Parts: sequence; C-alpha cells; structure tokens
Amino acid sequence: MESVNSPREGLRQIFEWMKGQLGLYQELGLEPPRLSTETIQYLTEGRDQGAMEAGAINEVSGLAELRSLIGECKRCPLHKGRKNLVFGEGNSRARLVFVGEAPGREEDIMGRPFVGEAGRLLTRIIENGMGLKREDVYICNVIKCRPPQNRDPEPREVATCLPFLKKQLEIIAPEVICILGRVAAQALLGKDFKITQDRGKWFEFEGIPVMPTFHPAYLLRNPKAKRPVWEDVKQVMDKLGLEVKTNG
Repeated sequence: MESVNSPREGLRQIFEWMKGQLGLYQELGLEPPRLSTETIQYLTEGRDQGAMEAGAINEVSGLAELRSLIGECKRCPLHKGRKNLVFGEGNSRARLVFVGEAPGREEDIMGRPFVGEAGRLLTRIIENGMGLKREDVYICNVIKCRPPQNRDPEPREVATCLPFLKKQLEIIAPEVICILGRVAAQALLGKDFKITQDRGKWFEFEGIPVMPTFHPAYLLRNPKAKRPVWEDVKQVMDKLGLEVKTNG
C-alpha cells in the first residue's frame, strides 16, 4: 500500500501557493499585493486556534459529540452561503465508509450527503451492486458546507474541515474507505494523487485500506466509466469478504 501524506497537507498547500505567488511577483519585478486583515489574522492566530481545536477534537468519543462540537460552524467563509451543514449519515460502526468531496445543491437543502442524482447512483451501487443497504455503510464528505456554484473546495476550506473528517473516520474505525473523486482523494492522499492514473489502486489512510474511484457525478457525465468503477467496487467487496455478483 502507498502511504498517505501529512494530515496537514491542506494547510501546507496554502503556504506553498502563497510562496509561489510571491516568487512570481518577484520574477516580474512587481510589488506583491498586501494581505487583507482577515488573512493576516488567519495566518498569525490560526496556529493557536488550531491547537485549541485539535485539543477539543481529541476529547470527542462519538459522532453525536463531534457534531455538537462542530455546531453551526463559521470557521471558514463557506458558512455564509450554506443552508445546512452536511455532517454525514449511516452506521456509526460501518465496515465501509464512502468519502466524497462536498455537498451539492440538494444536499445543502436537505442537510444529508449524496441525495441528489449522483447520490441516487451511489445508492444503486451500494444496494444493487454490493448487496448492502445504504444504512449499513457511512457516507460523508471532506467539506461539510456547499461551496458556491459547486466549485472545488479551496485549500483553506479543506484544511479547516479535514480534522473533523479524520475524527469521523477514527470514531467509526471502518475496515475500508472508498474515496469518491479527485478532490476527496487529494485531501486524504495528497495533492499528487491523479484520479485517472491512481483509481483502482489500494492506498492507506491512518492504517485503513483506501480504494479511490470516480465520483458518481463523473459517471453521470461519462457512462463508460461505470465499468472501471465496478472493478474498483469488486475490490472493496473482496477486501470486506463480500460475495461479488456477476453483473455490476
């Protein structure tokens, strides 16, 4: 299995991006833009706030307690546009956890993960393909609030939410994690992950076997990708000791 990068990868990406931007301005002989007061506050106080948050998270022992700790989260700007925070749902002792990117429009309205068209496809994969019930597994996202226009989450947003996802996985302690899509895979496995090259390979996160595959939304746009996803799902089923059906 390939090892996961540091859990602080998202925060590291922020500083790497900033360093690159400053270098670009220097090469062009331009004066770099001034940082906003909010950004300066985030950079100077973020470390202490992060340490306090980490301590609180470490004290949590159950999903309900973790959800209570998150509260009506305003830790990043995404709270300004959300209708509902989408924590996750399913079996708190699930053998299998699906991790997606972020809530979409329907998820934001209902406050539940994967309930839109892509979610209905995921449910069919779980129930018709794997022979499980949706309530047998646990389903969540890296980001708990919907990004505007369903854009990719920004590094700061990932860095803010990732500790909560890690704690969810620690509490559930699944036998297998199935990651859905590039963004979620890069959040857990590092920015060098490439979904077209690396899906279908076993990785590891915090000692848990991880199978990355295409996001169900990608399958809706590219039906031919259903076959490789079914091959990935069969590997998950084999890892869990479940019987594989002849038709995906």
